[in-house]
Amino acid sequence: MTGIWKIEKMLLTELRVLDLTDEKASLCSKLLADMGARVIKIERPGGDASRDAGPFIGNEPHSEKSLSFFYNNTGKLGITLNIEHIKGREIFYELLKKNDVIVENFAPGYLNKLKINCENFKNINPKLIITSVTGFGQTGHRRYYKTCDLVASAYGGQMFVTGASKPLKHYGEQAYLTASLFAAVGVLLAIRDQRKTGRGEHVDISIQEAVTSTLEHVLVRFFYENKIAKRQGPLHWNHLFHILPCKDGFIQITLFDKWDTLVEWLNREGMAQDLIDNRFNDERFRLKHLDHIINVLRKWAQTRTKNELFELGQLMQFPWAPVHSPREVVESAQLIEREFFQDVCQTGNNIFKKCLRIPFTLNPPRSNPITHAPLIGEHNIQIYHKEMGISIKELNELSSLGVI
Repeated sequence: MTGIWKIEKMLLTELRVLDLTDEKASLCSKLLADMGARVIKIERPGGDASRDAGPFIGNEPHSEKSLSFFYNNTGKLGITLNIEHIKGREIFYELLKKNDVIVENFAPGYLNKLKINCENFKNINPKLIITSVTGFGQTGHRRYYKTCDLVASAYGGQMFVTGASKPLKHYGEQAYLTASLFAAVGVLLAIRDQRKTGRGEHVDISIQEAVTSTLEHVLVRFFYENKIAKRQGPLHWNHLFHILPCKDGFIQITLFDKWDTLVEWLNREGMAQDLIDNRFNDERFRLKHLDHIINVLRKWAQTRTKNELFELGQLMQFPWAPVHSPREVVESAQLIEREFFQDVCQTGNNIFKKCLRIPFTLNPPRSNPITHAPLIGEHNIQIYHKEMGISIKELNELSSLGVI
């Protein structure tokens, strides 16, 4: 029974992945690792440049203290390899034979310059799935343009409809994370096809397209009504929701849902003002006087705490929610009860105490325990010596040549 349980426990337990990504796509391979895949992160000798991205633990810039790197690379093994060196490419080709998926985000054409391309991959391992995440995709006249999260957010249309009077960048690197999610889906679909045909394929992910695909109602309205959505700050695009200040923070509330119940609640507390007027029963009239309604609700909300409004609102079936700070999210009883925050398995690197599990559950559970992100070259001996049979002497020579 134990053996059968171990097989059932992992979703992708037999999948082997080579990770050649930086922050643009490292979440993709992290998700695969969370689902049971064996992911080997390949970094240049000395460590990947994404280790230089903050924030850093203790605000001390250091390649082994990047919180961003450690979050995006939990659950992976780590080796160093210079694929630009001829001996490095030879080792890389050997790795290709033993793995199923490559995730990379080099600029289009970079691997071709190294004489490492899809055709070579297919000759070495016909079942190999290559997933490329780039700013604008592998084709199109702008495929060679430089990119970053800001470029993708702006050029993909996301930034234009975010903010109040001026365009606003989303928090963090949402463009990269969105592209990584689509990349992980692409890998899973390619695996499904591979199991039917026995052949691999090239999954081409454009970060711009990933961002644009999240614009939902913005593009639908433009396609069908030729209307360009306006930036509305804390007001929802269709006026359903608004964020209001409370005694101790902010809450998102509905404006027109169960209007009679909302007005009765305010009136019972002596704060409905003229909203009890029958004219406000007409939705068109309410829309015309939206600013006035928001002002009345703002004065009322400021007399309550966000949790009072949240609990009372939910009791009356209003889909309201407090705007939680990171501390409040971590202390959320709901997330704690569902064991969303899990301890990171320690093997000498305790930079992270906890991390997030994948945001879905299965019964029985079938996902890997969360292990720490690799230190620079942490698994060189395991992969190169124990698994590939390269002697310690040769590894030392390769290290002196800058190959590993």
